[in-house]
Amino acid sequence: MKLKTFKSDGSSSGEKEFAVPSFEGDRGIQAIKEVVTAIRANKRFGTASTKTRAEVRGGGKKPFRQKGTGMARQGSSRSPLHSGGGVAMGPKPRDYSKKVNKKVKSLAFQRALFDRAVDGSLVVIKEFKVAEPKTKLFIEVIKQVVPTRGSILIVDNNFEDPVILASRNIAALDTEDAAYLNTLQLSLYGTIVITEVALATLMQRMEADNS
Repeated sequence: MKLKTFKSDGSSSGEKEFAVPSFEGDRGIQAIKEVVTAIRANKRFGTASTKTRAEVRGGGKKPFRQKGTGMARQGSSRSPLHSGGGVAMGPKPRDYSKKVNKKVKSLAFQRALFDRAVDGSLVVIKEFKVAEPKTKLFIEVIKQVVPTRGSILIVDNNFEDPVILASRNIAALDTEDAAYLNTLQLSLYGTIVITEVALATLMQRMEADNS
């Protein structure tokens, strides 16, 4: 599959053929949904907790007499109807994590990469280099590679310190190591800018998953 390629200074170098996996029809779309749901669920702490009326201290004495007040009878001030009382059907600590089959993860990742390549939001740059760790220099390169506004994910194998320092203050721009790139990130950002060596790393990951 042909992808747009750029030089390290941001200038275009045309298109180049890359061995991106290809798909037909809806194969892999359901896998993307399952993996994205699992990644988001696994990030949840599940520590939210409230006390029931049985766990709240106090309330042993009847708040007022049974009859003659004109109000509904109450047996405890710890009822959910009272301020400071327990919570009815409130959250308790739970495990939100979901397990996904290894083959499903691999299928979802490859399909997500294919979709980004097809819609033109996956572009390849030879390498990321800036002479000095200045945001202005980094933006000059990015503006040539991604002229439109939107969220951007930069993917490389090993980011040099000047690149990290120059890019960390840019809004809607994140960096990720190719070894840790996941399906959610491929689906989340408006444009994925990846270096040639990082793309080669992704190919090796996918070959290993398929073996």
